[in-house]
Amino acid sequence: MRTLRLGVNIDHVATLRQARGVDYPDVCAAATCVEQAGAQGVTVHLREDRRHIQDEDVFRLREMLSVRMNLEMANSAEIVDIARRVGPDEVCLVPERREELTTEGGLDVAGQKADLERTVRILEEAGIAVSLFIDPDAGQIEAAAALSVPYVELHTGTYCNLTGERAAAEVVRLVEGARRAHDLGIRVNAGHGLNIDNVEGIFAMPHLDTLNIGHSIVARSVFVGLEQAVREMLDKMTGYSGGDPE
Repeated sequence: MRTLRLGVNIDHVATLRQARGVDYPDVCAAATCVEQAGAQGVTVHLREDRRHIQDEDVFRLREMLSVRMNLEMANSAEIVDIARRVGPDEVCLVPERREELTTEGGLDVAGQKADLERTVRILEEAGIAVSLFIDPDAGQIEAAAALSVPYVELHTGTYCNLTGERAAAEVVRLVEGARRAHDLGIRVNAGHGLNIDNVEGIFAMPHLDTLNIGHSIVARSVFVGLEQAVREMLDKMTGYSGGDPE
């Protein structure tokens, strides 16, 4: 049985803090809870508009984390420079628009190859593994492979927003995308919109390494506490047996 890792996105702990402009809840304390619950990683998104995670958070987290740190970010020169100085274990490059509530869709790697290639090389030279957040589209996966990135994160948000036959069809796309990425030598992560009720629906995906899940875990923590919310997701994820590789 393949062990599926969990990276917990704690952005919305910072959202609660920023709502009042105070210094609590502390994202580093949240990261400690995530570690104690058994998650294998912590994810934060340093957005250009700094709507939740702040620069200081990223540097503090890098100093205290004992699990893998994944920094989500746009392909912005300012944020790339911060990432280079912070030195997270992994950077996941994502599309970003100021007016969006959350990340909408995957990167257009094929259409932004030159700009992304420069950033990938800068981060690799700093010793940072690079992941590209993309839709499960063969063209985008092949464009990611052309950039020689070690990871892609397949966007599960479309699946999470569908029901019935349309959701099932999206799972087929995710399965095929995971197979294609693996065949091209890329490790496969997945995330966006996943919660305790829908996560099993993507367990058909083969070759999964890490699920990055945030909002639903932080929302559940309001009722049961953060450690318990993380443990519940980890327990659900033990049902993953490697998907359908053929």
